[in-house]
Amino acid sequence: MQEKVYDAVWSGDRKPGADGKLPPVVNTVDVKKASFTNTIGAPELITVWTDPEFDPALKAFYYARVIEIPTPRWTAFDAAYFKEAKFTDDVPMTMTERAYSSPIWYGPAK
Repeated sequence: MQEKVYDAVWSGDRKPGADGKLPPVVNTVDVKKASFTNTIGAPELITVWTDPEFDPALKAFYYARVIEIPTPRWTAFDAAYFKEAKFTDDVPMTMTERAYSSPIWYGPAK
C-alpha cells in the first residue's frame, strides 16, 4: 500500500514551486495580542479532481484533507493574558488545524 498527496485546490494566488509543493499561506497571527485577521484563505473551495495515476484494476481509497489558516495556540493566549508568562523559543505560539474527510473506497469490478 502507498499513499500520495495531491494539492487539488487552494486559496489565494499561490502557485506550486519547482518541487510541486504549494507555499504555506501567510501568517496573520499577532502573538502579543493572541489574535489573527481572517483576511486570507477561503471560506469555500470547490473543484473536480481526477486521479492522474488511476488504475481500474487496483483497489484505492481517497480522502480530502483541509488545512486551516494559522491561529494563536493556547500558549499565545496564556502569554497575552498573564503578561509575565515566558516561554522558551521551542514552544509554538501558533497552530494550523487540519481536518480529514471520510474515505472514499474504490474496488475493481470482479
